[in-house]
Amino acid sequence: MIKLYFKQGACSLATHITLREAGLPFEIEKVTDGKTASGEEYASINPKGYVATIELDDGSILTENAAILPYIADLVPGKNLAPKYGTMERVRMSEWLAFANSELHPNIARLAFPSTTLHADDKEKVMKKLTKYFGILDLHLKGKEWLAGDSFTVADVYTFVVTNWMMQFKVLENFAAWPNLAKYLERIGERPKVKEAIKAEAGPAKQVCEV
Repeated sequence: MIKLYFKQGACSLATHITLREAGLPFEIEKVTDGKTASGEEYASINPKGYVATIELDDGSILTENAAILPYIADLVPGKNLAPKYGTMERVRMSEWLAFANSELHPNIARLAFPSTTLHADDKEKVMKKLTKYFGILDLHLKGKEWLAGDSFTVADVYTFVVTNWMMQFKVLENFAAWPNLAKYLERIGERPKVKEAIKAEAGPAKQVCEV
């Protein structure tokens, strides 16, 4: 059974949602102040020190959402969380996954996380960049439900989690300036497995999740 090490509401939520969408049984264990809920030093599990991290059945460790999410999707191909290798849809999914990982995640985190300290001019530069990115997403989503092809994929999961930080941490009141993006985020937020993951992370620090 896969074990997910998570921090509540962090980018590890993308892995948590994907595991539930895939219908796989898994465990979750919370990481707080560098220690797991079991009392282990988290650095002994993932020396990088941040989430997401999953432990596989053979005890091996996999890190980085850009690697973890497609891995989980490919375990259950029938769920269509990632298109087949060799298709243009797969390439497009990878393209949007990379965009979420390299552009959306780090820039939104700089504004959203309370521990981040930025000068006013730096905040303005980051917000200007994100305004451009949200415009790109909004234009791409015009007339579309999902980022890559006709199916909900892990690229949508990751994009939802990090983009939603803007409202979660009150950087923005809403996405009214980008109506297609706003509807897209609302669609994902209403998915039952997304709601289940968010609720579970507010619960016990160690859980076995049979979905």
